[in-house]
Parts: sequence; C-alpha cells; structure tokens
Amino acid sequence: MKKTILAAAFVAMTTSPLAFADKYVIDTKGAHASIQFKIKHLGYSWLTGRFNKFSGEFNLEKDIEKSSIVVDIDTTSIDSNHAERDKHLKNADFLEVKKYPKSSFKSTKIVDKGNGKLKVIGDFMLHGVTKSIEIDAEKIGEGKDPWGGYRAGFSGTTSIALKDYNISYNLGPASTHVDLTLHIEGIKK
Repeated sequence: MKKTILAAAFVAMTTSPLAFADKYVIDTKGAHASIQFKIKHLGYSWLTGRFNKFSGEFNLEKDIEKSSIVVDIDTTSIDSNHAERDKHLKNADFLEVKKYPKSSFKSTKIVDKGNGKLKVIGDFMLHGVTKSIEIDAEKIGEGKDPWGGYRAGFSGTTSIALKDYNISYNLGPASTHVDLTLHIEGIKK
C-alpha cells in the first residue's frame, strides 16, 4: 500500500505542470531589465521615463502558455529625468505615491502566437485600480551566461488609458494614454 501511495505521489509530482517549470528572478540587480513609459506631450513630442525600482519573477514552462509572470513596481521610483516634473508625477494629480506606493502586474493567461510572439494577459494594478491588460510580447532568447547561470529574456509593449486608473489630470486630447515598454531578463533559480 505504501509503495502504491509513494508511486502515485511521484507520478503526480513529475507530471504536474509545475514539475517542468523553470523559475526565474528578474535581473534588476544587474540592470538587465527595465520598465519604460512614454506619453505625448501636448501632442508635439514624447515625454519618456522609467521606473527605477521593481522586482519580480516568472515561471517558464515547456508549454509556454502555462508560464506566468509577476512584477511589483515601486511607483516612488518614477524617473522622467526632470526632478520638478517627477515631483508633479508623484503627487495627487497623477500617481499619488504616498497613498499608492506600489503597482503590480500578475499574468492570468499567455497565448503563444508562434515564432516567439506572445500575448500576455494579466491584472495590472495602478493608482489603487486593477484592470486586465494585454501585453504584446516576444521571447528574445535563453541560454547559459558567462557566470555559470542560465537566463531567459522577453520584451513587451502595451498602452493604458489614464482614466482607467482614475488619473484625470487634463494633459490635452493627445495625451490620454501611456505606452509602456518592458524588457525582462530573468536568471534561473
């Protein structure tokens, strides 16, 4: 009886989807990952910036559609390369970082579109509001690194409407959406 239970447990462990998952931590220490944003400035040019502090991890499965990713963003680390503007972005007109110091993304579904192209669907929380978003993503590559580790990397883009996250500051009709670009490189645990 004990052998049957042990055999069943072994089979369940080795055939479960998680048994084939490789777990990665996003390489923010080595600055091999970034979260950037851009928004039109009055419709005349692009204002760009990034979040300097974030963390996360992802599971990479043989069946890519069973993979997952979680990212936590420190909204107080917003950086548009202009201190006075950053102060404004952090206040109640925009991110309200004293009240909402964190943002996050957690995937709920990944669609393999072929040739390394993916659609990553998940819950994005910003300014205290959680909405489902879609990220058009691409697997850049994976393999051994020079330090004895193993890495995998992806990039992705999405666009969010400020009003969806209760950010109503009027920047003009050309500046209602923010484009996000993500470059994620993970180190296998």
